[in-house]
Amino acid sequence: MARLIRPFFRKTLSSSSSSGALLICRLQPLPQEPHLKTIGNSLFQTQHRTYITEMRKSAFEANILRLLRNEIQYELERSPPTQPVAKFDSFTVDSRPGEQWIRLKRKMGDEDIKVEVTMFDGAIPTAKSGGGTGEEVQLHITLIVNISKCKDVDVLEITCSAWPDSIEINRLFIRRGDKMPAQPYVGPEFKELDDELQDSLYKFLEARV
Repeated sequence: MARLIRPFFRKTLSSSSSSGALLICRLQPLPQEPHLKTIGNSLFQTQHRTYITEMRKSAFEANILRLLRNEIQYELERSPPTQPVAKFDSFTVDSRPGEQWIRLKRKMGDEDIKVEVTMFDGAIPTAKSGGGTGEEVQLHITLIVNISKCKDVDVLEITCSAWPDSIEINRLFIRRGDKMPAQPYVGPEFKELDDELQDSLYKFLEARV
């Protein structure tokens, strides 16, 4: 009986040892390829650097915004906004916030005078004063002057170009009522009018504007 048990026991132990060794081999982690490990480390480092860069950029922008807000607040406290100009010479000023033009109004006898003035809307190059080299620019403003009588429905509209040292009349219109579209002057161009008539119109405009 013992002769039968011993060989069987040895065989069982041998089989169990082989199975255990196989199981241990399966449980052990597979060796990682060196190049895969290098790629993984590089990817992690890149992501880490990107994260740090974004954090620094965000902190820098937040600091700049804070400084700008502080500077704006300081300027507002030191120099509070002034009230818009309500009078200019004999004109009442309608500044029209947010618009690119202002409106001036006045009365002269029985006439209602309204002047619409644009912001700078053009420029032309000119020779530099004082004999220097290079060029300067002259800024241009458009003026639209409406003149009407209190009891008259007709409105005379004069379009002008304003330069730093002069005003030029460009066109004349007759408007039927303040809200009617302008009727263009069908006569000759203003510059083609008789010199005396041009001078009279300039004096007429100068007395009102």
